[in-house]
Formats: sequence, structure tokens, C-alpha cells
Amino acid sequence: MPGFRSVVRCHRCGNLVTTVILVNTACAKCGASLHCCAQCESFDPGARYECMQPITSRVTPKDAFTTCQHFEARSTVERETGSVKQTTARSAFDDLFRN
Repeated sequence: MPGFRSVVRCHRCGNLVTTVILVNTACAKCGASLHCCAQCESFDPGARYECMQPITSRVTPKDAFTTCQHFEARSTVERETGSVKQTTARSAFDDLFRN
């Protein structure tokens, strides 16, 4: 039975972030700033100033570096889908019709 894990992914390219996000941390794959509003747990496009924290002014752009004191990296829960056996699309298709 597959398990679940909590992960942090880049807001721009979806790359798995395995390091601690500090003020100057950038994505290893695309170079996007990870200490930004778009990567924050409090980011909410429907909230005032697009933030759930009590901020006094809008921060723009949302994908640029910020020094906000409320920053906390957004994590998501994903299903662990790793399998022991490597299969190709063709072999998976053939397995459907085996007796």
C-alpha cells in the first residue's frame, strides 16, 4: 500500500526542494527565488493583498524575492508512488491481456 509524504516543490517548475529555504535560496532547476510570496503558506489570491497574514501593503511581484517575516514554505502531501519493478508503457499494456 502506498504511503504519503510531505514535500516542498518549486512554485515555478515543480522541482522537489530538498534544502532548507533561506532568504537567498533559489531553485536548483529553474533559478526562481524560493523565498517569495508565491512559495509561502500564507499566499492566497482571494485574500486582502493576496496574503492571509496581517500585512499593511501589497507585495509585488509575487514570484520575486521578499524579506517578509511571515514567510513559511508551502508544503504539499503527495502519495509515494515508487515501485520496485520498472515497467514501460508497452509492457504495462501487454500485461492487461495476459491470462
